[in-house]
Amino acid sequence: MTDPGSAEMQPESTVQLVQRIQHGDSVARNILIERYFGALHRWARGRLPHYARHEMDTQDLVQETLIRALDRLETFESRETGSFLAYLRQILKNRVRDEIRKVSRRPRNEELHDNIEEKGRSPIEEAIDRESLERYETALARLPKQQQAGVIMRLELQFTHQQVADSLGMNSANAARMMVSRSIVKLTELMDDE
Repeated sequence: MTDPGSAEMQPESTVQLVQRIQHGDSVARNILIERYFGALHRWARGRLPHYARHEMDTQDLVQETLIRALDRLETFESRETGSFLAYLRQILKNRVRDEIRKVSRRPRNEELHDNIEEKGRSPIEEAIDRESLERYETALARLPKQQQAGVIMRLELQFTHQQVADSLGMNSANAARMMVSRSIVKLTELMDDE
């Protein structure tokens, strides 16, 4: 009988899965896709504006991101914990920006009505959100890589603490919870300093 705490029962870290994929393991590839697809989809859904969704579905965007990342995996070097997540996140951010730019270049066909209500946000609301996002990104970049990955997984990708622990190769969900909690406190302090 296998001890539940043994290494055989523990899910593989992302680094281990990446190494297996680099050696041609298709099972590891599927595990990695399953691990990140839902979280990346949730993250992208809130970032792709409604007007850009006609051109490309969020699900397609995430699939394309994962395919790009996994196709280039032979050149990827996992230098530290959280590198692969940062790699995926950057590819997805770039794809979202590309889609927004692509759609923005084309005029939209919209019918105007006499009773148009203001549904959008004012320029000042947009500027405040942009400024907050910039402060968040700047502060996040100042955290150590493992803390960055933990914060991104938990806050942006909505991973459970167990999923964070599995992805980062931590011993337990509680260890991940403590690390993420401390990282968020530090992130808040850094944002206040900006």
